[in-house]
Amino acid sequence: MSVSIIVMGAAGRMGSTVARLVGEAGDMTLAAVAERSGVNLSRFGYDCLAGNNVEDLFPQCPKAVVVDFTSPEASVATAKCAVKYGNPMVIGTTGFNPGQRAELEEYARSAPLFWSPNMSVGVHVLLKVIPELTRLLGGSYDVDILELHHNRKKDAPSGTALRLAECVAEAKAWQLAETGCYHREGIIGERPKREIGVQAVRGGDIVGVHTVYFMGPGERIELTHQAHSRENFAQGALRAARWMAGARPGKLYSMPDVL
Repeated sequence: MSVSIIVMGAAGRMGSTVARLVGEAGDMTLAAVAERSGVNLSRFGYDCLAGNNVEDLFPQCPKAVVVDFTSPEASVATAKCAVKYGNPMVIGTTGFNPGQRAELEEYARSAPLFWSPNMSVGVHVLLKVIPELTRLLGGSYDVDILELHHNRKKDAPSGTALRLAECVAEAKAWQLAETGCYHREGIIGERPKREIGVQAVRGGDIVGVHTVYFMGPGERIELTHQAHSRENFAQGALRAARWMAGARPGKLYSMPDVL
């Protein structure tokens, strides 16, 4: 059975990649594409419904799974509309503040919603490994996370870097809000025992690189994940969309639920 897909931000880098892969998938149909007001989608040659108003598009695509890599404000507004019309939704947007996260969790009670700051299968395997490594190495190892992204990324640190840091904090029974360090400059003194460094680098067209450093006495362990193209994330989103087509409301799903 073919899964119908609505792609938000279809003129953008991630949105256009998702739309192209839907067209190449044998078990999916591109039902509609959407963009923000003022963007004309006709020049992109999409052979499906297209527009700027989801209130018009969603009722014409019942049960179609919405895939959204846009902005926090736009994704929350789209999620509200998805709840209204009963469309499942897969969100890959990053940079949500706590209030926006809470809104998504509330909407997930009424419609099937999925959110993950990283759609890569490899990253989620990394998230499985890190807690055990953190516990085995113990308190004598300092942990820092370095992330690299292209020069057009708007949020920092990346959502993936924050999730990696949360993973370390949870394994240590720490609160990231109290132990996260996002900036070092000047005479800062010795590194505190309870600290997780998270640093961001921006430049060029880097798709995404995340490295977790475990630095101990006489040795260092580095775990690095490199995304070679945006197709990696897009394929993960479509894997989630296939799963979400049969999901029920009740919780804000994430990649571990799919895997």
